[in-house]
Amino acid sequence: MPDTQPAARAPAWVRSGTAGVGGLWATPTPLPAPEAPPPATPGAAAEAPAPPLPPLPTVGSPDGRFMLTDSTLTVLGQSFGLRELEGAEVRPVRWLLWYLLGGLGLAVVLILFLNNWLRTLPTMAGLLAAGLLLLYGHRGTNRLRLARLGREAVHVALPGEAATWQRLVRELNRRIDRAHDQAAAEAAALLAALEALPPAEPAIPETPA
Repeated sequence: MPDTQPAARAPAWVRSGTAGVGGLWATPTPLPAPEAPPPATPGAAAEAPAPPLPPLPTVGSPDGRFMLTDSTLTVLGQSFGLRELEGAEVRPVRWLLWYLLGGLGLAVVLILFLNNWLRTLPTMAGLLAAGLLLLYGHRGTNRLRLARLGREAVHVALPGEAATWQRLVRELNRRIDRAHDQAAAEAAALLAALEALPPAEPAIPETPA
């Protein structure tokens, strides 16, 4: 009788005498192809701009001669932007003219008194006037120098204690550096954004008909 049983299928395992667990190797399965990365969009590589810095409070002198905000300086009614300033310094100065007048007055009064050309009361009045001149010259003033970028420096006279103005000028220099750092960060972010843009295609000139 003819054999009516169906033919046996080929086994899914192939015997190997040298490798595999129990001498069997599984039929290799092809690995899936790696997915292609998504196309880069223009400007994706550009750095994100730095967030703006929080505004600083307004500081100034008690008499209102010096007012410093987050972006401007107002001194004796003149306003300056912090980005146009390079730096500032203040130093106490003495008025030598009043020193000379006070010293000369003291010398003249004493000479006249020692030669009996002045009495006691006029001598005391002369010594008091000369002493006031010396005191006024010693008090002097405070000279503020504002260095501007590409322009002449501005000099301002500020009366009062030098320690107060020195503290305000230190704060002014700190805010000037902060304003310049922020301007440099904005320029760098803008330059990076411009470099990330695709190059513009050259225009094709039209040929006359």
